Amino acid sequence: MRPKKHRTTGSNDLFRSRLDQIINMRHELVLLAGRVDWDWIDGEIAPLYSDNGRPGIATRFMIGLLLLKHIYEGVCERWVHDPYFQFFTGEEFFQHVFPHERSDLSHWRKRLGDKLERLLAESLRVAHASGALRSQDLKRVTVDTTVQPKAISFPTDAKLLHAAIRGLNRLARKHGVRLRQSYVRVAKSAAMMAGRYAHAKQFNRHQRQLRILRSRLGRIIRDIRRKTEGQAALEGAFALPLSRATQIGSQQQRQRGWKLYSFHAPEVECIGKGKAAAL
Repeated sequence: MRPKKHRTTGSNDLFRSRLDQIINMRHELVLLAGRVDWDWIDGEIAPLYSDNGRPGIATRFMIGLLLLKHIYEGVCERWVHDPYFQFFTGEEFFQHVFPHERSDLSHWRKRLGDKLERLLAESLRVAHASGALRSQDLKRVTVDTTVQPKAISFPTDAKLLHAAIRGLNRLARKHGVRLRQSYVRVAKSAAMMAGRYAHAKQFNRHQRQLRILRSRLGRIIRDIRRKTEGQAALEGAFALPLSRATQIGSQQQRQRGWKLYSFHAPEVECIGKGKAAAL
């Protein structure tokens, strides 16, 4: 459920100290908290919550903690005894215990996903409004980020060739193109045996199975091109899949230059030791 909006009471408490009475209101974190548009961030994140269940953790607390985590180390431990951290995350009175589980930050960051871009946009807006960032500094941006793994299986030649054969057959059935022969069962058997021969280090037999897969893929490509020739709609539907299948059928294991590592996700790249490289 969507978290409740952050509200300040403005009243005193006999047994607790108000943060704005014990901290320097000109501190950098206090000034930064006043410049961030917390309501805009809350509105951007609101669609990620359902209408049922218990209310989520306050958006300002989690966003503030996430920002502090990128600046300081040991944020959760320091939050308990640092009133500036508590004020930045929206607390009104000084707290002696961390109010949530530390794992909540990881779960919340996963919930955000691509919405983290909104946080970057707000950070740039605040930096530009405060004069810390000039317009000319945005003409060129250098990004250093962690490589994210793609949810695909390891791209062996046999797997890629088998995937291309299955993909073209699936597309042909969808558009009503009747192939002379599908080679689905032959390709499945050849891909399986290629994996077994590679594991047993019987590389001559392994290469023989790859040649079988390449030849069958080539036959399917030529068959589809013959049967879609002169039909603009079908040629347009098969243009991209055929180009991917042709690339998979022609590429070699250790070739230089661009390689296709997935038939359905051509954007995948191989990053090894910090550099893009061929497998």
